[in-house]
Amino acid sequence: MNRTIKRLMLIFLGAFALSTVGVAVYQVGWVMPGQRCEAKGDWWDWRGRTCAHPVLISDITGRVIDNDAQRKAAKAAAAKARGEAPPAPQ
Repeated sequence: MNRTIKRLMLIFLGAFALSTVGVAVYQVGWVMPGQRCEAKGDWWDWRGRTCAHPVLISDITGRVIDNDAQRKAAKAAAAKARGEAPPAPQ
């Protein structure tokens, strides 16, 4: 076999091996932890590879909605922000 063909074969084999290792590192380092985090219902930040638990603002401030009309309005606003239909009046 020609030396050039052998050299090209080794170059392509090396490029294939490096890309395979790169895909494996991406899967193990970013995709799999993200799937585990989101399966728990938490938020996954892929840039910092951080799994964060959402915290309600009422837990931070200690303020709760004690008025039923305001609670319904807040639920309707949250549903609208998520793009869902507002809850049916009861």
